[in-house]
Amino acid sequence: MSLFEKKIDRAIPIRYHVIFWLGYFLFNFVRWGSYFDNYWYSLKSNLVEFPIHIVIVYINVYYLIPKFILRKKYKHYILSLIVLLILVYLIRTGLNYLLVTKDIWPEATDPVKFMELNHIIAVILGELYVIGFVTAIKLVVDWSIEKQKNEDLAKLQMSTELKYLRTQIKPHFFFNTLNNLYALTLSKSNKAPQLVIKLSDMMQYILYEVKSSNVNLLKEINHINNYIDIECLRFNDRIDLEMDITGDIEHVLVPPLLFLSFVENCFKHGMNETDNLKIKISFNIANKDTLEFTLINSFNPTTPHDLSKGIGNKNAQRRLNLLFSNRYLLESKIENKTYKLFLKIPIR
Repeated sequence: MSLFEKKIDRAIPIRYHVIFWLGYFLFNFVRWGSYFDNYWYSLKSNLVEFPIHIVIVYINVYYLIPKFILRKKYKHYILSLIVLLILVYLIRTGLNYLLVTKDIWPEATDPVKFMELNHIIAVILGELYVIGFVTAIKLVVDWSIEKQKNEDLAKLQMSTELKYLRTQIKPHFFFNTLNNLYALTLSKSNKAPQLVIKLSDMMQYILYEVKSSNVNLLKEINHINNYIDIECLRFNDRIDLEMDITGDIEHVLVPPLLFLSFVENCFKHGMNETDNLKIKISFNIANKDTLEFTLINSFNPTTPHDLSKGIGNKNAQRRLNLLFSNRYLLESKIENKTYKLFLKIPIR
């Protein structure tokens, strides 16, 4: 059994059953002992009745409800409960008569005979009270356990999906970078060795350093700079980059490789045959708990305008939904041959 399975495989430990029944017994013992001013009688009657309470409660909770209620056989449940209550009346009354007192119903003002209607009703109502009270507690506990199971399963599912999305990032990025290297080797460029070194640094970061759910923002920015350096080598420095950082980012943690997919789109949709690619990137810490990421780059109108397509952006959008639910803001638009993207996320 895995650690996760152990975590969600919860049941009410036996010690809690024992504690509950001891506490309930003590309460009834004191209550009826005070009522009759006879604690010896209260002790004897409760010693007789409580085993019956326990048996009927567990029959109801662990047999009748699963067998009939959960299968929507309500008539069978009611009939079985009636038969059970009749047996309880006969056994409880008989044991009390033999072991406790000859007075069938000490609480009554007038003497009562065996099988009188009022006495039957009183005993059955008492048992129904115990059954209802304990069953309600059991259902609440079961609901709480089931709710926790569902939450654990949801967390596991989200964690698994996030890991899957992160594994998609690595081959996607390396595929693009190897294409860059291939282009340089075809042209026999002397920049190919520099690209190999840059690629080695990035592989080390992605494969060995990015292992947790959050990484330092400074490392992410260095990673983005490395990527842009690689593209500069590929496109012969036809890239004009401006990067602004505002606020204290030294201890800011962000999801790994989140911003790279947006930066990649600058080169995918912004480069053309003649003009330089202009990129402006800014990271701004707002109110110490929010990171604002802005990306502005020149846009090539001959490329497809739907920037939501492709592994990178779909991946980023899905990760944002999983990580931040509705606590993030992502906006993008194309305006005057310029692509603008704004992302705001909470930070720790």
